[in-house]
Amino acid sequence: MSGDQLTTDLQHMNAALSLAGRGLGRTAPNPAVGCVLVKDGRVIGRGFTQPGGRPHAEVGALAQAGAQARGATAYVTLEPCAHHGKTPPCADALIAAGIRRCVVAVEDSDVRVKGRGLSRMREAGIIVETGLCRQEAEDLNAGFFLRIRHGRPLVTLKVATTLDGRIATKTGESKWITGEAARRAGQMLRVRNDAILVGSGTAVLDDPRLDVRLKGLENASPLRVVMDGRLRLPLTHDLVATATTRPTLLMTLEGNDPNRLQAYRDAGVEVVTLSRDTQGYIDPGMALRALGDRGITRILVEGGSHIIGSLFQADLVDRIVWFRAAKIIGGDGIAASVGFGLERLELAPKFNLTSVSKRGDDIMESYRREL
Repeated sequence: MSGDQLTTDLQHMNAALSLAGRGLGRTAPNPAVGCVLVKDGRVIGRGFTQPGGRPHAEVGALAQAGAQARGATAYVTLEPCAHHGKTPPCADALIAAGIRRCVVAVEDSDVRVKGRGLSRMREAGIIVETGLCRQEAEDLNAGFFLRIRHGRPLVTLKVATTLDGRIATKTGESKWITGEAARRAGQMLRVRNDAILVGSGTAVLDDPRLDVRLKGLENASPLRVVMDGRLRLPLTHDLVATATTRPTLLMTLEGNDPNRLQAYRDAGVEVVTLSRDTQGYIDPGMALRALGDRGITRILVEGGSHIIGSLFQADLVDRIVWFRAAKIIGGDGIAASVGFGLERLELAPKFNLTSVSKRGDDIMESYRREL
């Protein structure tokens, strides 16, 4: 491949990745995919996976291109599907459209696809190339791959603390540690996730709405999940009162009062009961697998400190977005993570810093799990 061709391919694959990113948080259980169709040096079609997972990216791009797709090159961020689900296979659609070449960033891990889409296109005479921007494509759909391979969603912690690592004062006051710009960035994190998880303590003390309040993105609000082993969440709480219009899931322990559980269900809350871990709490791994079973691929954990500690204890944190405010609360404030302690530094979970940015007067740091 010539240097000019590689440059062109990179340009169009990066455009496809950018398109795919638009679907994050709204395509589960499907991956977020982008597709760009190019012919004679001109883009003739663009598509990305639509909310709910359909139509797929390739279908959208082919619809734009129409008859011009014959002889074109398709740049796709994930291997086109080869199975009949709720829509026909995208590999077949590309073949029927008569494309000449297909550049695929990464193969699909789903056993229903897993190379079949690539093979089907090659058998039809299409030039198929894979691996361009593979790492970027895997990172973008890390939640989809985690769910396929390990049955759980990608876990991102969103933490807002003072410089000394406190999320609230000793009385529980936490509004607002960070400023408006940092809170807007936090809202964008919600947009890009399928669900938001908080513990019952955070729900009761902070009274969060757990929705997206950015203009034009209100409909992008994800599933609201409350982990509440002892059913502390009041039936009058906003998360319960609005459950008929904003999907809400309560995860609790087996053996709780069936009448109270039914009261949550009558209010529109979905209830999932789970068994206890060795310490008598909800097992975080089991909770994540239950979310994976219902199609969740990306979850944003917004507290509290006990939930965060249990996830670290179980080694289930994949990414961290940490907002730091230039404030000090002191040692009697509430720490970001409690119930999790190590005797040796070598056992500490390790993360790689991927970005640092200024949000108003606050600092936003992003970390990924060190593999």
